Amino acid sequence: MPEKVLDLLDEMTIEPNNFTLALLFNACARVANDRAMRIGRKLLDEIPNDFRNDTVVLTSAAHMLMKFGEAESAEHVVKLVRNKGIITHGVLMNGYNINDETWKYFKIFEEMRKKKLFPMRP
Repeated sequence: MPEKVLDLLDEMTIEPNNFTLALLFNACARVANDRAMRIGRKLLDEIPNDFRNDTVVLTSAAHMLMKFGEAESAEHVVKLVRNKGIITHGVLMNGYNINDETWKYFKIFEEMRKKKLFPMRP
């Protein structure tokens, strides 16, 4: 199904909005082949200025980059997110886990604990 989303992108005659961009990044992450990587990077490079501060779009882009194995690029995108919440941190944690960067996973976990983004039980 995500492949069909990428096929539909080729047929689109309008510019994607923030909702569409988030879906496209998600589809690219799920497919994660050469074509999806080219499309995802192109979309990210050409992202309109209006969406460069959109938490959902940026978090979706970071998730995609993590799935591509590009942790450093994902970290750069996450730095652009102004209001990092549990979802944004979760994307990083999951990405570090799938990219075998466990120490970074625990670093984010500790950061979340210090910011009290989730309750800790005694």
